[in-house]
Amino acid sequence: MKKLFAMLISAAMIVSAAAGCDKKAEDTSSAAGSAAETVSEAVEIQETSATSDEPTLGKKTFTVGFDAEFPPYGYQDDNGEYVGFDLSLAEEVCKRNGWELVKKPIDWDSKDLELDSEIIDCIWNGFTINGREDAYTWTTAYVDNSQVFVVAADSGITTKDDLAGKTVCVQADSSALAALTDEEDNDENLALAASFADLMEVPDYNTAFMNLESGAVDAIAMDVGVAKYQLESRGDSYVILDEVLAAEEYGVGFKLGNTELRDAVQNTLNEMAEDGTFMKIATEWGLEESVVLGK
Repeated sequence: MKKLFAMLISAAMIVSAAAGCDKKAEDTSSAAGSAAETVSEAVEIQETSATSDEPTLGKKTFTVGFDAEFPPYGYQDDNGEYVGFDLSLAEEVCKRNGWELVKKPIDWDSKDLELDSEIIDCIWNGFTINGREDAYTWTTAYVDNSQVFVVAADSGITTKDDLAGKTVCVQADSSALAALTDEEDNDENLALAASFADLMEVPDYNTAFMNLESGAVDAIAMDVGVAKYQLESRGDSYVILDEVLAAEEYGVGFKLGNTELRDAVQNTLNEMAEDGTFMKIATEWGLEESVVLGK
C-alpha cells in the first residue's frame, strides 16, 4: 500500500508539472485538480486499510452479547479480560466451527435492541428460557438454574415468610424480578412480593451485595449459580434460603427465526456434551451439578 501511495504521489507531481507547461490556465487547473483527487483517494484507501477493524475475510465472526457483571457466567476479571462459563463454552463452539469469537458486553436492559439490530448474534449469559419461550429462537436448556434468596447469615431470616415487611432487591429485567411480578399463574409469588416493604431494582449484583452489606436491603432474589459464586468469595457472611423462589433453565437465545445459526451452535454443544468437553468446562467453573445438557 505504501508503494502504491508513493507511485500515485509521483504521478500527481508529473501531471501537475506537465499541466504547468501548458499555455492554458484552465487546463492546468483541471489537471492539478484530477491529480489532487487521485492523491486524496489513495490517502483514503491507505487510512481505511490502516484503521479497519474488520475480521479476516472468509472467517465468520460469532458475536456473543453478555452481561459483564454476571459471574461465573460472564464477567471482567482482575486482568481486564472477559471470562466466564458461558464465554468458555462459546470459545469452544467457535474453535470447532472455525469462527472468530467476538465478546460484546451489553447493557442487559438493551439486550433485545442489540439482538434485533444484529449487533450481536446471540444472548449467551445465564439467559433464562422460562417465560421467554416465544420471544427468541432457543437452543435446548443446558443448565438448570433456580431463583433463590440470599440474606445475611445473622439476619434471623430463614424462610420466605420471614421476608414480610423486608426490603428485597433484584437485578433489573432479571428472572427473579419476573418471578416476583409476572401475573400469569404466579399467585404465590405475587403475594410474597406484596408482603415486602419494598422491591428494589438494581443494575447488577455487585450493587445488590453492596446494598445487602450496608443494610440498605434485607435480601437479594437471584440466580442460584450466581449466588453460590458470590458466597464463595464472601465467606460465611451470607446464606441461601432453602426455599426456592422459582425453577428455571438457561439456554442460548437467538433472534427469532434464526434457526440456521441456532442449529449450528446446538449441534456443536451436543458434540461437546457427548465427548465430555461440556462437563469439563462446567467443572472448571464449579457448575457441574447444574448441567442438564445430555442428561
